[in-house]
Amino acid sequence: MYESYLTNGKQLSFDQAQVMAVINLTPDSFYDGGKFSSVADVLRDAEMKIQEGATILDLGAASSRPGASEVSAAGEIERLKEPLRELRTHFPHVFISVDTYRAEVADFAINSGADIINDISGGNLDPAMLPLVAKSQVVYVLMHMQGTPQTMQHNPHYTDVVAEVGNFFREKIEICERLGIHKLITDPGFGFGKSLEHNYQLLKHLKAIADLGYPVLSGISRKAMVNKVLHTSPVTALTGTTVLNTLALNNGARIIRVHDVKEARQAVELLEFYNSVG
Repeated sequence: MYESYLTNGKQLSFDQAQVMAVINLTPDSFYDGGKFSSVADVLRDAEMKIQEGATILDLGAASSRPGASEVSAAGEIERLKEPLRELRTHFPHVFISVDTYRAEVADFAINSGADIINDISGGNLDPAMLPLVAKSQVVYVLMHMQGTPQTMQHNPHYTDVVAEVGNFFREKIEICERLGIHKLITDPGFGFGKSLEHNYQLLKHLKAIADLGYPVLSGISRKAMVNKVLHTSPVTALTGTTVLNTLALNNGARIIRVHDVKEARQAVELLEFYNSVG
């Protein structure tokens, strides 16, 4: 089992799988962009997700869907600053994660009370990110992505996706540890520069990533890897998402990043009871 991480006076434990709730502050995310018209709406949504069992709130202020328009760092901070401040004030004991690949945004978030930086680029899009994380000692989600959000789904190619993603993590983990970053979470990056088959190969062999020594985060919620198989849409993908979340948990994920907390928490509890019986 993985050791827990102390961040901002709070202990993030992986004895039980954690549910990370998506809170999109963007107008153009693939599923629930434009959901909030005020900070009060964000607070109500966060409170409901916490009551349903979320232990981590993941705030995103710039969409990373395929082909999304790029937002400036200043624009990202502008979207983030008031909701982050209010969430930190209202929910001091909940872990707050900020989804950004920019060190400038991460620095603002950390100084505003964020506990976790969730970087879709694994430090590849901003060379200042890893030194910042090393200095601040927050928890760092290291994700694999081939290309950029603008190019990642333009014919992604691998000779062996499981081996190549595993090698990426080995190299990045070594760099992080050399910098003094030890509170790491790995994320294979489902949908980020992967074909449908690549995503399912990674899901089937998720234990290979879990065996690298750090807890694994799985972000499958309502993505194309559900919809392309079931011919659903993001709006109708909840059942498929729950099935794949359960597979991810069974294959070693310790955090599942979701839009639907209640169903995710039920998957965690059912699987834990299943694994507890003789």
